[in-house]
Amino acid sequence: MSVEAREPVRARHAMVVTVEQHATDVGAAVLQNGGNAVDAAVAVAFALAVTHPSAGNLGGGGFMLLRMADGRTTFIDFRERAPGAASHDMYLDADRNATKDSQIGYRASGIPGTVAGMAYAHAKFGKKPWNELVQPAVDLAKNGFPVSWGLANMFTLDNIAEKLAEFPESKRIFLKGGAMLEAGDVLTQPELAATLERIRDRGADDFYHGQTAHLLAADMQEHGGLITEQDLADYKVIERRPLTGFYHGHTVVTAPPPSSGGIGILEMMGILDGTDYTRTGAGSARELHYLAEAMRRFFADRSQYMGDPEFNKVPVTELLDPHYLETLRASIQPEKATPSSEIRPGKIELVEGSHTTHYSIVDAAGNAAAVTYTLNDSFGSGVTPAKLGFLMNDEMDDFAPKPGEPNGFGLVQGEANSIAPHKTPLSSMSPTMLVRDGKLEAVLGTPGGPTIINSVLQVALNIIDFGMNAQEAVDQPRIHEQWMPDRLQAEMSFSPDTIRLLESYGYEVQLKRRIGEMAVVLVRNGWLEGAPDGRTEGTAKGF
Repeated sequence: MSVEAREPVRARHAMVVTVEQHATDVGAAVLQNGGNAVDAAVAVAFALAVTHPSAGNLGGGGFMLLRMADGRTTFIDFRERAPGAASHDMYLDADRNATKDSQIGYRASGIPGTVAGMAYAHAKFGKKPWNELVQPAVDLAKNGFPVSWGLANMFTLDNIAEKLAEFPESKRIFLKGGAMLEAGDVLTQPELAATLERIRDRGADDFYHGQTAHLLAADMQEHGGLITEQDLADYKVIERRPLTGFYHGHTVVTAPPPSSGGIGILEMMGILDGTDYTRTGAGSARELHYLAEAMRRFFADRSQYMGDPEFNKVPVTELLDPHYLETLRASIQPEKATPSSEIRPGKIELVEGSHTTHYSIVDAAGNAAAVTYTLNDSFGSGVTPAKLGFLMNDEMDDFAPKPGEPNGFGLVQGEANSIAPHKTPLSSMSPTMLVRDGKLEAVLGTPGGPTIINSVLQVALNIIDFGMNAQEAVDQPRIHEQWMPDRLQAEMSFSPDTIRLLESYGYEVQLKRRIGEMAVVLVRNGWLEGAPDGRTEGTAKGF
């Protein structure tokens, strides 16, 4: 990752920032042709399902945070849900040890929500005809597109090729039947094109009630999966009120439960407020220490209190209470790491890699969309259902397959996030906006599992507390601490001296090539600043 200073992409009217060039071009074209931010968000979602198969999806789900030009905000939850046949102990073996079935294969998938979420957003807020928004994805799937170096490289990482090779359709499409896709190869996906054509012509009804639903449920039944036609027919998008907080003159509009991210961002900002963590500058060991201590305290709370608000009371008010935040702040010792073994979830009186992607859009009217959607692990469960061409999620692992023990991301989670039929797994996805003096200031988000929350926090703080422009805020090196395991992850671009200082404070530091891949639009002085992440092949385009 380069840490050389880069300028953001600047434009006067509208901006699209995504992880992939074709999707960015699709979104920008929609805006230039009179579409609004929601139209562009829908078109980008379908385009990424073709060109960014590790995370872009039809077979997953996610969140869309919207702020309209008149200041109205809403949050569209199209997260995957547990199938009706799901059960509390479904991923435990005879010795009550967690299996890998929540992470790979047909039993790992929750009911997909992406197509329903895009249709819901479009019906309520879109302007352009639905078929025009899906058509670019049809063209990309049917005609093909050149594989980038980044996409080709994904198949060499984290045993991805081995996972995909277990499933014949995935092996045929994404591994050329066994040989690896290489940069410059043209990837055509005729089965996906046919599925997208049905969605283009019949809308979400095809995915949840029509031919696609029938084919998906039949393939699940044949291979021991849980998703049925009834599960698909019963899927519902939930529109929620965004979570809103205040920090240093800014309104923070962010993700409510079943995301843990919005609560986390606001809780950590509340802990940092009142400290002088900025005194030694961005990227200093002292600043990183305070960030890490706030992170570990939030993640301890997350382990016990977070879950689906339809099934559990999530104590949002209590966790963000100023008196509670003061007790957390007071427990931080300057220049000394607090062992995670000494931190427990707070006492509250009670009344969720490359596997996710985020894009940010602002249109010429001032409407803004922040969308984070996912397959969970990179390339999801590895399963491509026969005749459909899209990968399925492994979102069931975002539940606590065995409460109290780490999931695939090493997160320890409690009974509040245990598995139950029709329940939504806890998420870390955190689409967020910053508003100042009643005007939109920033749209931001990232993939990265539990690192999402901490990455969004750090970029927001870079903008608010350190006055960075969009690209500086994104390119600044990042850290991640999640309570358990007791380890501070830090990007390799930090100086060796900084790492040594953190180790002298008592941190076990694990160096990482990258943490998160932000997509940010910042509104400043009459200009839109688009900032893709230099850690990726992300692009920004405006006019």
